[in-house]
Amino acid sequence: MSTQLPVIQPGSPRQPGQPPIFQNIGIIGLGLIGGSIALRAREIWPASLVIAVDEKDVLETAMRLHAIDVAADDLVVLAEADLVILAAPVKQNIELLAELDSNVRQPAVVTDTGSTKRAIMAAAAALPARFTFVGGHPLAGAARGGLEHARPDLFVGRPWLLTPSGARGFPPAHDAVTARRGLGGGGEPSDASGPAVAKLTDFVRALGAEPRVIGASAHDRMLAFLSHLPQLTASALMQVVGDAVGQEGLALAGRGLADTTRLASSPPDIWKDIAATNADEIGPALDALVALLQDLRRDLPDGDRLEEVFADAARWRATLKK
Repeated sequence: MSTQLPVIQPGSPRQPGQPPIFQNIGIIGLGLIGGSIALRAREIWPASLVIAVDEKDVLETAMRLHAIDVAADDLVVLAEADLVILAAPVKQNIELLAELDSNVRQPAVVTDTGSTKRAIMAAAAALPARFTFVGGHPLAGAARGGLEHARPDLFVGRPWLLTPSGARGFPPAHDAVTARRGLGGGGEPSDASGPAVAKLTDFVRALGAEPRVIGASAHDRMLAFLSHLPQLTASALMQVVGDAVGQEGLALAGRGLADTTRLASSPPDIWKDIAATNADEIGPALDALVALLQDLRRDLPDGDRLEEVFADAARWRATLKK
């Protein structure tokens, strides 16, 4: 399929949807997350335009899937966007911030979907006043990335963390009402981003997600354990096992190894950026895991420490499944 970009999707009948929260939704990066946002947004806001920026082959696929309305490989297509979603890898999102001023002509809410927040929040402080940046991180995903794995129900029932400027901490009882008021940890206003937080809260809730407000530092510290450590552990485990037993040995593996290493299919380019922008929090998380593994190694002949670890792990696992 040869396409001259930008391209506008031919009009196609769509069912009446909800009143638009944002009229022109710009998405930079149509991977798993960006593609899933686009698919769902076109379903529920047919009166909005979904504008996507990516490489030509990705955009051509998106147009065939009717995931977007306007496709371009140049940011100038975002001129009239009132919401800009940075859904590229973390470092690329940070670089893109510097290009918004010369391409987006009107006031806009800017957010991202990256797994680390401190670096992009610091970079966003330099945006012109007509932009309001609110960091974002949908805690939804799949073992494999890419537009081909995107789906409109990806975010249903999943948390979507928002990190407005000024938010601190992560109150255990933090609810959507507080998020809509643009409050951060401790109930203090998130600078001038309150209205933007309210609109983004409505936006992500309409996508099916559950919005929560958290400080950027608290986010990065928590995600180092909830997401980054499991990813690195699964990938390292899969390499160790694969190198030790080879293809023939893996043919004998049961469901346990497959379930434990499901994350090992994740693309490395995304994770290099995550590791680089959260190294100071991921490092101590890895240290804690290494120390516990060393405890278990020393305890192999007796099993006392093993028994403690298994008991604690089973208790936490039961909590995780609820």
